[in-house]
Amino acid sequence: MNYFSIGFRNILKNHRRSLVTLLSVGFGFASISLFAGYIKYVYGGLAKQAIHGELLGHLTVMKQGLRTEGRLHPAQYMFSKEELDRVMPILRQYPHTRLVTPRMSLSGMVSNGTASTVFVGEGMVPEDVKKLQGDFQRKLSGDLKADNPIGVATAEDLGRILNLKPGDSAALLVSTVTGQANALDVDIVDDFNTGNVGTNDKFLYLPFDLAKSLYDFDGAERLIVLLDDKAFTEQARTELTAQLKQAGFDVELKTWLELSSFYSQVKRLFDMIFAFIFSNVFIVVVMSIVNSMSMTVVERTREIGTLRAMGLRRSGILRLFTTEAFMLVVLGCAGGLLFTLLVRLAVNSAGITYTPPNSSNVVSLMVDLDVPRMARTFVMLSLLGIAAAFFPARTAARKCITDSLGHV
Repeated sequence: MNYFSIGFRNILKNHRRSLVTLLSVGFGFASISLFAGYIKYVYGGLAKQAIHGELLGHLTVMKQGLRTEGRLHPAQYMFSKEELDRVMPILRQYPHTRLVTPRMSLSGMVSNGTASTVFVGEGMVPEDVKKLQGDFQRKLSGDLKADNPIGVATAEDLGRILNLKPGDSAALLVSTVTGQANALDVDIVDDFNTGNVGTNDKFLYLPFDLAKSLYDFDGAERLIVLLDDKAFTEQARTELTAQLKQAGFDVELKTWLELSSFYSQVKRLFDMIFAFIFSNVFIVVVMSIVNSMSMTVVERTREIGTLRAMGLRRSGILRLFTTEAFMLVVLGCAGGLLFTLLVRLAVNSAGITYTPPNSSNVVSLMVDLDVPRMARTFVMLSLLGIAAAFFPARTAARKCITDSLGHV
């Protein structure tokens, strides 16, 4: 017996109820797929912003205890020049390494000559900034000049507060590694947008050699490692940690995911929203399938009795109805997939933009395709659709044949 052929004919025979079920499954599948595609695009954008926009790279190498005891005794928990000469070759020889660059963080006061405010600075090698930024399109990094050793880039809001623009001069006042005051005049060579309203009025990027001079330390606070792809991050951390420990360095390697608190917070929020939407849509779709299959079984009780009288076993009845439910899910998801692709094309072509919370950048509303989540949704709908048909069909198949034939 060709259960698929019979199941398809039964779907056509009960076309009104089947149409309602198909629409419910299709729109439910499309709703889940579209939102899953949207958050996948958001996750990808946030990851790219953290790695290339915030210049975190894939891995950050630092001495063990830098972020705790290092606050009180910074010199003991930073890499000296001699240690850098030993550590950097180990990091560079790793097969997936694209870039290894030193960093130095410092904070203090920045002044335009008449007013001052607090700044948080990041010392970077100018030649490595563009390499680390890669093809990231937003102007977040600041364009440090390799030929200007005192040229710094200010965050846009910080520049507006002090009325500083490219071409102006400013003064930086910081504490050295030993706690002494140190001040230097600098040139403003560029401005940038951090992408976050909480940091856009504080950040300042400066050449690495200038940061070392201000901090009075010939070394680096940490090292940034850029890999071929973020998929190698955990593997690289494990292998590089072992190699560095074997070389006698007590270090810790932090991934971009651990250092980007904004990414983690947004991901947790969107995961909860997706779970809530998925649960609600899933319940509506499943209840539609349950209602449709239950009514179908009840209305076809006499048909079941006839098939049983003709010699069809109970297992055959179960296969017939579960196949019909599975076909409803397959057809509904196929329609939902087509609707998803059409809506995705329309949204991605519309050029819709918005400003996310706690952000100072306008971003595009785009929808990606989250194939793994779509596949899991299809599998779950199929299993629950089959279960929705199995139990009422089993009850009907267990009835006495004469009772089924006499059902009204």
